[in-house]
Amino acid sequence: MWASGQGPVMGKHGPLVGAVDQGTSSTRFLVFSASTGEVLTYHQVEVEQQYPKEGWVEQDPLVLLDSVHTCIENTVKNLRKLEIDPSDIKAVGITNQRETTVAWDKVTGKPLCNAILWLDARTTSTVENLIKESPGQNKDALKDLCGLPINTYFSAVKMRWMLDNVPEVKSAADKGTLLFGTVDSWLLWNLSGGLEGGLHVTDVTNASRTMLMNISTLQWDAGLCKFFDVPMSVLPEIRSSSEIFGYITSGPLLGVPISGVLGDQQAALVGQMCLSKGQAKNTYGTGCFLLYNTGTQIVQSEHGLLTTVAYKFGKDSPTFYALEGSVAIAGAAVRWLRDNFGLIENSADIERLALTVKDTGGVYFVPAFSGLYAPYWCTDARGTICGLNQGTTSAHLARSVLEAVCFQTNEILDAMQKDSGIALSKLLVDGGMTANNTVMQMQADLSGVPVVRPSMTETTALGAAMAAGAAKGIGVWDLSKMPPTTTDNFTPSILPEEREARYDKWHMAVERCMGWELPREKQPGPDREYRLLSSVPPSLFLMSSFLTLMVAEFLHKGS
Repeated sequence: MWASGQGPVMGKHGPLVGAVDQGTSSTRFLVFSASTGEVLTYHQVEVEQQYPKEGWVEQDPLVLLDSVHTCIENTVKNLRKLEIDPSDIKAVGITNQRETTVAWDKVTGKPLCNAILWLDARTTSTVENLIKESPGQNKDALKDLCGLPINTYFSAVKMRWMLDNVPEVKSAADKGTLLFGTVDSWLLWNLSGGLEGGLHVTDVTNASRTMLMNISTLQWDAGLCKFFDVPMSVLPEIRSSSEIFGYITSGPLLGVPISGVLGDQQAALVGQMCLSKGQAKNTYGTGCFLLYNTGTQIVQSEHGLLTTVAYKFGKDSPTFYALEGSVAIAGAAVRWLRDNFGLIENSADIERLALTVKDTGGVYFVPAFSGLYAPYWCTDARGTICGLNQGTTSAHLARSVLEAVCFQTNEILDAMQKDSGIALSKLLVDGGMTANNTVMQMQADLSGVPVVRPSMTETTALGAAMAAGAAKGIGVWDLSKMPPTTTDNFTPSILPEEREARYDKWHMAVERCMGWELPREKQPGPDREYRLLSSVPPSLFLMSSFLTLMVAEFLHKGS
């Protein structure tokens, strides 16, 4: 669409902003109208996780990069089919799975090994050794500096493991050609030129998940890097979340600036418009992540939560912080039922199956596949199914999987109330699992807090687009004029006595999952003494659980 003697005329949707959303299970590229916040079109590609050993979770960085290119190309084709000019895209933002760590060679441009995903547990022994070397042999010894406990979750321990166990990484470090980064850095380096001048940069939200950034100075901390023995020279430059990082150097968006970068959970916080102190959101995806905006104040949790950077909209803008509760396994448990046991054909089928029974029949499922995250930070916990009986069916198990997501969220809500002294009046939610009305009602019932779901569920990508469109030098998105969104509301419908009784049973199940990897005499808990309340040996208990599960699967397939 051209006017005589002029450049391209803006289309009816006004300036557009694109968002790369690279998640654990899929990659998407979405295009938003900067004037309305409406999603105009998108393309999505599933990305595979690899499990080469127990507790290991990997992805091929080249597959992640290729998925981004595929999504951009197909989304641009969609725009043309809709008769929307792709040149109306004025900026692109990136949001990404956090903590997932990539190592590559700046001379060849090739990854030196597969990316180690955020929920990977191979670094358990590395973590144990680091805790022994920490001041006071305390997993929280570094929290004042970086806001995080020493845990398998975070990027620094993954970097340390790579340097210790992958010869190609160690060799590149010795030669001075090694680059480390989270997924945003890997994508930015390639999209901005790669071997031809690619930028090795990250933003403050992703850097705050490495354990290497000082959460006060927002710079790599020499002491932290020395503790983890990670050379500062291999790390990307830290920038704000909203500024022009660089320009796309190839493909259909050639020359478009990349001007927003946020870790996925921080992007969802922004997309939910939780931009004031005291606002919070919970994202239900592969894992579950609840962020509570603490304003410009750094709040150190005393109840197992993380202190993290929420966002920083520009070099000279104030930094906002958040308390975060992280759950490793949420939607991943649904895929576990689908892929490992075939109890459902599609993830969406779990709601239909769960609704065939009125409750779990007393079954409680703790999905501690790679240990427990907040508020326990217990690496020796493993998945447990409690309360099985002769009447247990696959439907009871399916329902217990959904309830487990809600119970884990409850524990984070409790911790946040203790840290902040303020109970949430409502819980804003987003993420793939929020499409499940049963889960949303369960969450309201089991937490006793109203659950508010926006009708526009693409809040993670929206947050990245907002950061990109509002950046200095772009200025096509006015954050102060975001239109209000319509919502679905779920209110609690059970009595407090029932809620408390079921929550107590959940805690009994959590106690049983602790210490699977340690001798009985060395079964510690982070804040309390955990014990097995059953006289059945743990190995026999777990075996019986899975035998019953297999029987349930057989009966389900035969029905």
